[in-house]
Amino acid sequence: MAKPTSTAPTKSKFFRVAVEGATTDGRVIDRAFIEQMAANFDPQVYGARIWVEHLRSTWADGAFKAYGDVTAVKAEEVELGGVKKLALYAQISPTPELVAMNKARQKIYTSIEINPKFSDTGEAYLVGLAVTDSPASLGTEVLSFATKNPGNLFSAAEETTLEFEDTPTEPEGNKLSDAVKNLLKRFTNKTSSDDARISELVGAVETLATHANLSADEFAEEKTRVDTLEAALKKTNEEFAAFRQKVESTDANPKSRPAATGGDGMAETDF
Repeated sequence: MAKPTSTAPTKSKFFRVAVEGATTDGRVIDRAFIEQMAANFDPQVYGARIWVEHLRSTWADGAFKAYGDVTAVKAEEVELGGVKKLALYAQISPTPELVAMNKARQKIYTSIEINPKFSDTGEAYLVGLAVTDSPASLGTEVLSFATKNPGNLFSAAEETTLEFEDTPTEPEGNKLSDAVKNLLKRFTNKTSSDDARISELVGAVETLATHANLSADEFAEEKTRVDTLEAALKKTNEEFAAFRQKVESTDANPKSRPAATGGDGMAETDF
């Protein structure tokens, strides 16, 4: 019997990626930029991918390949050093490699890439998110990249710890209850063979063993149902055995009925 499997989380919780203020090249990310990015971001219009040090590789398996995507952003006010500032929070869908790096405490800082006048909107838009190891700056490689893209702003790095949204799972007790209910329904189907019913019964017992963490009351209730099923199956088997014995004891080639004897078929009557 296959063991229950769990699906790995694919969406992070929101975490802070930028705060209004200075960028790596001395320019300022003002409050309006944060507000506009939060209002305008739409992955269907233009997706913001996740890169190492903002560097893009032309090879899918290169060191500077994309490590996921930004799925949503929002703006929230925070207090830093007694001063209230507007911050941008992002939710991402990371690749397994990025998750592994973050768990290993590598590339734990994030920096956003902003186009201050995106397309024909004339407003700021989030066009990329980078992971880096440097909390103070993004290193000479990124500064070199920034000089080739003078129109974009690169924010100061923010430390990041990836936490994932909880994936709702069905309680094990409910799964077991549903499994037994389905089993009872199948058993009442008169067209099912005995072998199929026995197989279903074995499956139910295995399910009970797998989910041994049920409470005593729940276990007792499910055991009662299985006991009832066992009794019904035993009765069916006995009835089938009796029917088979009756069939086997019946003469398959009965003799013809003896011909009737008598006169010429005329009844004699006394007057």
